[in-house]
Amino acid sequence: MYYPDEVIESVRQGSDIVDVVSQYVKLQRRGANYFGLCPFHNEKSPSFSVTPSKQMYYCFGCGAGGNAITFLMEYENYSFQEAVQTLAERAGIPLPQVEQTEEERRKSNRKQILLEIQKEAARYFYFQLRSEQGKIGYDYLKGRGLQEETIRSFGLGYSLAYSNDLYQYLKKKGYTDDILRDSGLITYEERGIHDKFWNRVMFPIMDINSKVIGFGGRVMGDGKPKYLNSPETMIFDKSRNLYGMHVARRTKKPYFLICEGYMDVISLHQAGFTNAVAALGTAFTIQHGILMKRYTKEVILTFDSDEAGQKAALRALPILKSAGLAVKVLDMKPYKDPDEFLGHLGAEAYQERIDHAMNGFLFEISVLRNEYDFSDPQQKTDFVNACARKLTGFTDEVERTNYIEAVARTYLLDFESLRRKVNAYGAAGYGEQEEREHRYDMAVSVQEEEEKRNKRQQVRQKEKDDANGQAQRLMLTWLSEEPGLFIKIKEFLTPDDFTEPLYHQIAVLLYGQLEAGNLQPGEILNHFINDENEYREAARVFHTKLAETMTEEERTRAFQETIRRMKKNSLDVASRNAQSVEELQKIMQAQSSLKNLHISLN
Repeated sequence: MYYPDEVIESVRQGSDIVDVVSQYVKLQRRGANYFGLCPFHNEKSPSFSVTPSKQMYYCFGCGAGGNAITFLMEYENYSFQEAVQTLAERAGIPLPQVEQTEEERRKSNRKQILLEIQKEAARYFYFQLRSEQGKIGYDYLKGRGLQEETIRSFGLGYSLAYSNDLYQYLKKKGYTDDILRDSGLITYEERGIHDKFWNRVMFPIMDINSKVIGFGGRVMGDGKPKYLNSPETMIFDKSRNLYGMHVARRTKKPYFLICEGYMDVISLHQAGFTNAVAALGTAFTIQHGILMKRYTKEVILTFDSDEAGQKAALRALPILKSAGLAVKVLDMKPYKDPDEFLGHLGAEAYQERIDHAMNGFLFEISVLRNEYDFSDPQQKTDFVNACARKLTGFTDEVERTNYIEAVARTYLLDFESLRRKVNAYGAAGYGEQEEREHRYDMAVSVQEEEEKRNKRQQVRQKEKDDANGQAQRLMLTWLSEEPGLFIKIKEFLTPDDFTEPLYHQIAVLLYGQLEAGNLQPGEILNHFINDENEYREAARVFHTKLAETMTEEERTRAFQETIRRMKKNSLDVASRNAQSVEELQKIMQAQSSLKNLHISLN
């Protein structure tokens, strides 16, 4: 459904940003703004600001920002249309209902069509699993111990051993090659068109709203790859979805179980652990962590107990911690994975392992311990030093002391000696990252040093180039903070003087609002909602803090210098593009007159 701009703006204006955000974040008023802990990254001191006058939010820690619509999109993982519909319903604002033909409806919402295709494919695979040709897949699932109810509830299916079976089915349903090309289910090559999945047990992947958005397929036999996943599409983002999340988010347990594979999740759910989830054929991301943080404060890693699983756990730990989650690691030895463990020892024994899961940091130390031979005094000393460097990562004194005690107790180390070592490293500013950088710097060759110098020169040049962009951003901030200044500068600066493409777009919109006497930064953000990077930068423009300690003279001088820098830059750009001598002479005269530029802020 397409909504006109005036309808979207009506919904935005009817949705007070403080009311919307406070349903998810505890806010406290400080002066004209509200502050709270950012829901999009882990922090201990509130840096998440909500500004009623601008109807916007912004985090000075991670840079997340926007209006009421984008807040729901980020927090609830809603589409733009879903966020508008939700806010409209809350505000009691009726949305236009337009009668459309089937074809018009499909053209107006490509995403909805893709969701329909995934749903049709899931139905088709489910039907085939129960056909004579799908018996191989059905027998495989039953052989893995899955009950009929489990197969049904997860919508498991089978893709036939034909190269274009699903394609023919979807074509008969009326879907065109244009849309099927974007579904992730069909492959188009010079040699022909064929299904992405065939001769595989199929695992429908659902988003948190239980809509099918993609598939995973396990090959029958010895084919490669063993597991195949849908490619990313308009509706399928692997970094923002987790397998089983549509069920796990409703769990009453205070933690999630994180697995490596589909079968692990399904086996755990069947055994009563409906809080199990897994990544979708990709490493864990901060977006995965943020998604889980909405529903829980703690996660337990139940990765494979082999070396690969151990490495995967070590990679996931810092990511999950950075999202604000408490992390533990479950020991499944002597069995490899949850599916195998449950098959041998059952759910009760698995719950016992959960109850005794190891603290994430202590798991890291246990892995580190295996690298050292304690019978060698030097290696034991090296282990103590390595532990001390890791322990400097705890900035809270009480927390750091507790972990020093735990490590000392576990590995029979002297507490005071370890504490002094940690404090010494901390006083020297020597954390784990600093140690790695130190070792690297000591090992680099002359050639690498030259490369580093070149890189520093490039950075300095980039900083010089960025100065013009910073001036343009500052001017936009100034105008949004003090719209009364617009009348003083519009004869000196036009939107064309904002040479950075994004800032130029913002300037055009902002100048239009200021001319009309209707400043609405939140409305301007709607124009950049389809590009995350542009949206974040636009939000930063309207939330940059201007220095409040400057004197009036300093403010005037800074304001004039910003205008002078912007004008000089735009004239330099114009001179490079001049088409005639006369045009170049006019530009040079304008450049010369900049020396006499004077603007009073009073």
